[in-house]
Amino acid sequence: MPTDSQYILESIGQGCVTLSDEEFVIDRLVKYVGNGRIRWHVEFRGHRIELTTGQIKKQPTFRRKILEQAGVLPPQRAGADYRRWALDLRRNAIELPWRDRPVDAGFAIDRLASHGDGRWTVEYQGKVIKFTTTKLRRQVSFRKRMLAKAKVLPPELAPAAYRKWMDWLIQNATEAAPPAGQASMTEKSWLDDLPELAGWQDEAPSGETD
Repeated sequence: MPTDSQYILESIGQGCVTLSDEEFVIDRLVKYVGNGRIRWHVEFRGHRIELTTGQIKKQPTFRRKILEQAGVLPPQRAGADYRRWALDLRRNAIELPWRDRPVDAGFAIDRLASHGDGRWTVEYQGKVIKFTTTKLRRQVSFRKRMLAKAKVLPPELAPAAYRKWMDWLIQNATEAAPPAGQASMTEKSWLDDLPELAGWQDEAPSGETD
C-alpha cells in the first residue's frame, strides 16, 4: 500500500485539483465523544469525512483522507503552520455525543447466525453480539445494542426498509449449534449482559415507528 505522500503525488500526476488556502474552507468540524472514543467529522462541500485525532494531526494523512473522499487536495502548509491550523480547527469544533454520530451508508454485518429458540448472534468486525428475535426485529433495540456492544451506530432506515432488510438477513442466516446445556435460556438470561445507555428509552422515540 502506498504511503500518504506517494498516494498524493500519484493523484497530482493524474490531474488531481489542488486547492489554495482561500479555496479550502471547511464547512464544519464535529467532535463526537463517548464510549471512551473520539471521532471527528470534517464537513466539506457536501462530503462528511471521518477522522481520528491522530489523522487530523498528521498533515499527509489529513490531506489523503480529504482527497480520497472529497476528490480535492487541501493546500500544503509548513509544519508549524499546519499544527496551529489543525489546533484552531479542533478548538472550534462542535461537540456532540457519540450515539448521534452518522455512519456510512455501507454499514454491513459479517454474519447473522441462528441459535434456535429465537436466539441470534450478529457478527460484526470480529465482535459477536447476542440478540433475541424481538430485539433483532425492533430497529431501536438493534441500533441500541450494536452501539453498546460494537461501538457502531447503524444507519436509521425507514420502518418498511428496516423490516425488508431484517427479513432478508433472517432468511439468509446460518445455523449455529447451541452451546451445551444452554438450549433453554430465556430472553432475559440471553441478554443479561446488555448495559443501559443514558439517553435511550425502551420505547421508540417520537417519530420512529419501528
